[in-house]
Amino acid sequence: MSAVEFPAATAAGARRPVEPSVRRRRTLLVIANHSVAIVLSIAFLVPFVFIIATSLMTNQQALSPNIWPHPFVWSNYKTVFESFPFVRYTLNTVTYAGLATLGVLLSCTPVAYALSRLRWRGRQFAFMLVLSTLMLPPQVTIVPLYVIFVRLHWIGSLKPLIVPMFFGDAFSIFLLRQFFMTIPEELSDAARVDGAGELQILRKVIVPLAKPALAAVGLFQFLYSWNDFFSPLLYAGNNPDAWTLAVALQQFTNLSRGVLWNLQMAASLLFILPVIVIFFFAQKVFVEGVTLTGVKG
Repeated sequence: MSAVEFPAATAAGARRPVEPSVRRRRTLLVIANHSVAIVLSIAFLVPFVFIIATSLMTNQQALSPNIWPHPFVWSNYKTVFESFPFVRYTLNTVTYAGLATLGVLLSCTPVAYALSRLRWRGRQFAFMLVLSTLMLPPQVTIVPLYVIFVRLHWIGSLKPLIVPMFFGDAFSIFLLRQFFMTIPEELSDAARVDGAGELQILRKVIVPLAKPALAAVGLFQFLYSWNDFFSPLLYAGNNPDAWTLAVALQQFTNLSRGVLWNLQMAASLLFILPVIVIFFFAQKVFVEGVTLTGVKG
């Protein structure tokens, strides 16, 4: 075959029509995949739609078989703000979640760097020791921690929730270490040749490249702190001024002298709305960080 005929033959092969059976099978596979995705999406959205609908009902409608509000009672959200100090509890929750996230990032990043990029005797033992703390259930350490915080006179405040986060978290250290190990050593070596110290390498080389992993760790910690109920109830439950939203929502039933489902759902929607908004805008970075945080040993 000549040089002129060869490209023509290649183009003709590229435009070879797909057999009807193959095209039909592909179409059915796409329809099946989309159908499963749609069904699962609806299953996850139904509870959220139920919360929204109930939050716009009267209490009598919320206890009836009706599934759609008639009329729409938008004043339920105003009533929530008037029934208890919702803004104060929101600020407490933002303070707890924000400072805990900041503490985890500041404390875990240098530890993960030392366990992944530096060569020193006992590094593997230290890493296994950090991982071993993940095997301890919180119920084992909660009593001695509570005694310590009582002696520090921190009970009734957010200090027991925030200060320990500035001393590292084993899960976050593990995730960051795994990501740091995927960064080529040549970049660090080039920085050392230019006279950079280890702290400069961490700040100017590792951290900029590890933004997806840092975002994933920060989002993990923020969501955990925002939804945390047990720790705020244990350490700040005796001081209503230090309640977070998770504790306040549980106490909202007592404050309203019974379960007012319409107000309870309105308060719950206000509670989960910031998390949904944050995840919606950060989902790309979050998924990228989780995906790139590999299992390289």
